[in-house]
Amino acid sequence: TGNNNKNKDSSNSIQLLWTPFLILHLGGPDTITAYSLEDNELWPRHFLGIVVQIGLAMYVAFKSWRHSQLKWIAVPVIIIGIVKYVEKGFVLIISGTKAFRNILLSDPEPGRDYPEDVRKKKSDPNFVPSPMRPCVSSQGYSGYPDDSLSQAFYLYNRLSYLYLDLILSYSERQDCHSMICNKSSEEAFELVEGELGFLYDELYTKVAALHLRYRGYLRRCFTLFSCFFSLVSFMIFIDHTSPPADISITYLLLTGAITLEVYGFVFLILSDWTKVWLLGYFKLKKVRSGKRWSRNISKYNLIKFCLRQQDDSMWIKFLGKLRIKEMVTKHLNVEHEDVDAEVKSFIFQQLKERSENINSLLDINLCKKLLSYRGDNVLEKLECLDLLKWSTIDVEFDHSLLLWHIATQICYYEDVKRLKGSNSLENLNKCSKLSKGLSDYMMYLLVMYPNMLPKGIGEIRYIDTCAEATRFFQKMRKTIGTKIDEACHELYEVDTDLLEELKGDTSKSVLFYGSRLAKQLQTLGSREDWGFEKKWDMINKVWVEMLAYAAVHCGWKEHGQQLRRGGELLTHVCVLMAHLGLSEQYQIQKENSEIHEDKLIECPPACDPFLKLLRALGFTPRRTIN
Repeated sequence: TGNNNKNKDSSNSIQLLWTPFLILHLGGPDTITAYSLEDNELWPRHFLGIVVQIGLAMYVAFKSWRHSQLKWIAVPVIIIGIVKYVEKGFVLIISGTKAFRNILLSDPEPGRDYPEDVRKKKSDPNFVPSPMRPCVSSQGYSGYPDDSLSQAFYLYNRLSYLYLDLILSYSERQDCHSMICNKSSEEAFELVEGELGFLYDELYTKVAALHLRYRGYLRRCFTLFSCFFSLVSFMIFIDHTSPPADISITYLLLTGAITLEVYGFVFLILSDWTKVWLLGYFKLKKVRSGKRWSRNISKYNLIKFCLRQQDDSMWIKFLGKLRIKEMVTKHLNVEHEDVDAEVKSFIFQQLKERSENINSLLDINLCKKLLSYRGDNVLEKLECLDLLKWSTIDVEFDHSLLLWHIATQICYYEDVKRLKGSNSLENLNKCSKLSKGLSDYMMYLLVMYPNMLPKGIGEIRYIDTCAEATRFFQKMRKTIGTKIDEACHELYEVDTDLLEELKGDTSKSVLFYGSRLAKQLQTLGSREDWGFEKKWDMINKVWVEMLAYAAVHCGWKEHGQQLRRGGELLTHVCVLMAHLGLSEQYQIQKENSEIHEDKLIECPPACDPFLKLLRALGFTPRRTIN
């Protein structure tokens, strides 16, 4: 009986150590604090969980305190758990939209006391108002011109304001534009990749909020040392008469905690935030930054998907009975492709040419006009807008996207069929590569993430178009099978002259309208003054305009949501356009920029976490501007 009581006391003593580990592991790793932006907005719920769970853990520890032989080993684990759990709650608070905005906004500026100045002026005609405090002017980038990481951090400080739908000044626009426009396409996309990496850390991890300067490193050293101390102490003072299972579980919990702490410390040391700090503190010229984006795009081909819908295998029938056939086949139809240097170069060049128009004419109306183009500007320059505007500005964006997606596929396979065996086939593949890639990418967004595209009934049009295409291909199954080139040729051969008369408006399908557009494009390409190279150059530019239109009309919240999935090319294009001045979030007119210069361009330095928390909760402590 005595041995049983001793074993029971030893078991209870060991189990006291398990309670703090609940808090420690609920604090989460440094690499993840939020799985979506909504988690940041729901910080009060998490804060309530902190209070309840820490309270329960402390209650259990208090009840077992007198009878535990290992109580002093539990103390550092409890402290670490509370620190990490509170860290997570703190990060969720300051990463919410409202709190993030409060942190960035400068102190209120009521301006001059006008009634008082009027009273003084009436009493003393010679009264001259005292000058206001000077406006803070943009100092511009002062780092090394060949250091992409510090430049990305500089641009990230401006991106933070844009992300929160705030306005930046004329001088900020000039600084960002001069930094980006002198870069090559690879360098420009690398800068955007870096600053989106900083934004991801701000929204989804602890790094940006807590691990700044020496405090974060000291805190991580303390927690890592405490974990090692607990493990060594447990190895020394453990009663080996305790149940082996309890001892094994405790060792597992301790080694797991140490592993997480070591990983978190290494992650902190290797993070871009640490590298930026090293650049500023030790005046290093250059620090290498790692890859922050997959650098590929997902593609979805509507015609391929509809051809695969004809599959009547047992597996597909089984999925149909489970009512998940469409969902599974959608994901099976997604392909991936690297964004190569040629694609980046073409996109960047088109955006630079458009930004030069704003540079020469600082006009907000011109900026809005440039942002409204979705293919019509290209067609107008080539004098074929009257012929093709029914497929661009005369219809909604999702309607236009579907039309050009179908037409792009048909045109490509018709050109392949026509040029087969000639030396021009290789040139065709080179000319059409960008169009095919962007066409499938935009279709992927329409199918998988329609909230990233301008609002419309794109999902309904897509479903109706798929239904009509599947029925059309089903009738010709014996002749075309699942060959996409044969399917596109059959679509091209359909007579589309009577569409308006016979089609009706009960279905939103645009399948045969896409075929009509393909015929018109092929007719243009067959003209003597055109050729297939000029035709595909036009199609390439149309797709880039549509990509840019979708990018600037997608909300920043939707862009931020995609960062947790690796980021989208659409987001990179949007940020690139913003830095080139192609955004309505800049104060275009120079003459008004001095009025609120301090509010528009003041990007706060890394501040004390306590002050950061106060500003996040709505308090506005005064701070000096360096």
